[in-house]
Formats: sequence, C-alpha cells, structure tokens
Amino acid sequence: MASNGNIDGANLQQQVELLKQRLAQAQKLTALGELVSTTTHEFNNVLMTIINYAKMGMRHRDAATRDKCFEKILGASDRATKITNTVLGMARNRSAGQEPTDLVRLVEDTLVLLEREMNKYRVTVEKQYQAVPQAYVNGNQIQQVLLNLLINARQAMPSGGRLWIKLLHDAENDMIDLVVRDSGCGIPADKLPRIFESFYTTKNGPDASGKGGTGLGLSMCRDIIEAHHGRVRVDSTVGKGTAFTLKLPTAAKAAPKRPSAMPPIVMPTHTVGQTTVGSS
Repeated sequence: MASNGNIDGANLQQQVELLKQRLAQAQKLTALGELVSTTTHEFNNVLMTIINYAKMGMRHRDAATRDKCFEKILGASDRATKITNTVLGMARNRSAGQEPTDLVRLVEDTLVLLEREMNKYRVTVEKQYQAVPQAYVNGNQIQQVLLNLLINARQAMPSGGRLWIKLLHDAENDMIDLVVRDSGCGIPADKLPRIFESFYTTKNGPDASGKGGTGLGLSMCRDIIEAHHGRVRVDSTVGKGTAFTLKLPTAAKAAPKRPSAMPPIVMPTHTVGQTTVGSS
C-alpha cells in the first residue's frame, strides 16, 4: 500500500509540474498577444496618418499645404521607425539572462508603443525620473511587466485620467523603485489579496481594444519580478486609484550574490488597500 501511495504521489507531482509548465506557456502567449495587439494598433495609426496626409498633398497644389503634409508624413515615419526599433529590440532580447539595463530608456521605449492609445483614451502621462543606477534585469521581461501595468492603468480610467511613472533609487537597500500609479477606479480591499492569482480577474473580459480579462497578466508580472529577486507592492483606494511599485536590484547587486526567491507574501492592510509579493 505504501508503495502505491508513493507512486500516486509521484504521478500527482508530475501532473502539477506539467500544469505549471502549461500555465507558464499560457502566460507567455498572453504577453505576446498583448504586444501584438498594441503594436498593430499603434502602427495602423501611423499608416493612417501617412495615407491621409499623402491624399491631402495630392489634392492641394499650393506649396504651403504640401509642405505641411510632408512634415506630417515625415513625423509619422519617424514614429514608425521608433515603434519598429522598439519591437525589434524586444525580439532580439529573448534570452532568460539578466544584465545591467537602463530603466529610463526601457520606460521611454515602452511608452512609444502606447502613446496613441493613451491619447485616444485621454490619459495624461507624467514622468518623474531620479538619477538611478542601472538595474540588473532582463529588459524584455521587465518591459512585458511594464506594458501590462500601463494597459491595466489605462483600463482603470475609461473616462480618462492621469498616469504617473516614477523611477526612484532606494540607496539603503540598493534597489530601484519603478512606480506606476493611476487615478482610476481602484481595487476593492476584498479583491486586492487575490489579484496575483492565476486566472483571477476583476474585469468582465477584454475591453474595446481586445486587451485584458484573462487573469494571467498580473500573475505573469509576479513570476517575472520574483525571478529577478524583486518585490511588487500594491497600494489601492477605491475611487482614487492604484499604485504598483516594482522593487528591482541594481547592477551592483550581482545575481550570484542574491539568495533564492522566497514564496510570495500577501499582506493586505485595512486602511488603504495594499498587497506585497516577492523576495525578502
């Protein structure tokens, strides 16, 4: 009987590991789908600008109008180049390795992909960057996390609002804080402790842009930050907004010197909604 029990336990463990692998693959596909959706919309907007001003230039023969059309077409072409370079940069960096990374440039490159979307939904983006050292991260993975947080923030403000992005240096702990805060609807206190669970979502499904609602986005973010030996802190107040703080190690904290990631710790508060996950 004991032998059968050991076999059943081994089979169960194998099934659990298989499910974990499938979940990880689902998270990767979700992230890829979000990226494809975002870049397709952004690039389509650029192409429409080029086409419309090209048609205007063909209709009008005066030099002033044509010069204006050429300027708009050139500006849109420059933006298309930025989008293409950002996507190509993400495509080239597919390894799981971590390296010293400029987070200011990473944030700026990510915002390029969402600029039109933020304008469309009347979201004002404010940036505050302290002088921060390079982070020791996988830039592609952190960009996936940032894209997810920015899209979530935009979706929390369907009537428009403000989005703050900050980079701060926690010199005492030799960490970098990447903060994404919105003025949206906030997350109810009873739902906050579950937001990092796989397949748990506070949304009713994808929005008009086809994004969100799978319950895999924040779960993926948690897994990525834990793999970087970092932490995620969430502060939220219903009716006022939500702030996600990613604490990431600086390049001075070499990967081999850091301990293994600890299991996620969820710590809701009773005053302002708050949840923290990640390594200690």
